[in-house]
Amino acid sequence: MARQLDEQIAGRFAVGRRLRVLDVGMGRGAQALRLARAGHQVTGLEQDPVLIAAARDALAGQPEGIRERMRILEGDGRDTGVHFLPGSFDVVLCHGVLMHVEEPDPLLAGLARMLAPGGLLSLLVRNGDALAMRPGLHGDWAGALAALDAAVSLPHPRVAADADEDAPARPAAGVRADRRAALTATLAGIGAPLHSWYGVRVFTDTAGGAPAADDLETLLAVEERAGRTDPYRGVAALLHLCGVRG
Repeated sequence: MARQLDEQIAGRFAVGRRLRVLDVGMGRGAQALRLARAGHQVTGLEQDPVLIAAARDALAGQPEGIRERMRILEGDGRDTGVHFLPGSFDVVLCHGVLMHVEEPDPLLAGLARMLAPGGLLSLLVRNGDALAMRPGLHGDWAGALAALDAAVSLPHPRVAADADEDAPARPAAGVRADRRAALTATLAGIGAPLHSWYGVRVFTDTAGGAPAADDLETLLAVEERAGRTDPYRGVAALLHLCGVRG
């Protein structure tokens, strides 16, 4: 997913430009730190004190220049208007957060207001169009049938999704899911229409066990390719959607 995000940033902004980035629900800060290392000014917003402490510990071990480019705030993504002025950021990340929010539309509208014109909104969500894939491929027929019957599943306590920015954690059973068509309509309605989308964990979400070291590079290449290719990306466990502020 990091490659996809970098690709979108490179395609929208001048090379070498220092971007103002807001990472909502930053978790332990892996993605935020990566962007700070790339030279951007990054603000991480997180409400879990354990994750905040982990992010601050990670930041404390970085060189001074990186520490100066990143700040960590305690807060909820639905309160961005309290912390920031509209148009304050060039890039807003919201990865692995919507699945834990019962009513995501107000959150998304608030995030869109944080974007400067031409700004990029990056979302990582659970794929509501593929809920039956994992139980079905594991022979859990009752679970697959229940997933096919459900529009979305119920809210669940938050689980951090950025322990490795290239391998978001598998969503826990019970977290919400979002359908791409519905999110596409929502993004258009809040002034940040969908620009591109990718599948994340097309195959690895159902693969058993860790891959052998010799297979890892090939596995990542397969996932990268499938995440950009129909029909495979449509059945990925997670979706990465990028909207652009008009």
